Amino acid sequence: MNDTIMTLHPDAAKKGVKIEKAKYDLMRSAILAALKRNGAMPFIELAALLDDQMQGRFDGSVMWYCTTVKLDLEARGEIRRIPNAKPQRIELCMP
Repeated sequence: MNDTIMTLHPDAAKKGVKIEKAKYDLMRSAILAALKRNGAMPFIELAALLDDQMQGRFDGSVMWYCTTVKLDLEARGEIRRIPNAKPQRIELCMP
């Protein structure tokens, strides 16, 4: 059986989801590395970048996993949405 992780959601009224830990770890690393390399960026550009990077290496919807892990990272305080940015932009919270 695969190890799983229960994600968090930044909106306390909403629940996270259970996903495979290996997929979570891969997506988390890719999100954090992209934000470290590029700085703050629109979420849709981040998702497209990861979709390109993961071609042939990832089983499942890159966009769905990217969104799910992004929400978890927001809830854990590792990344944040830049207030009032349209379209949605995200950045690292940690140095």
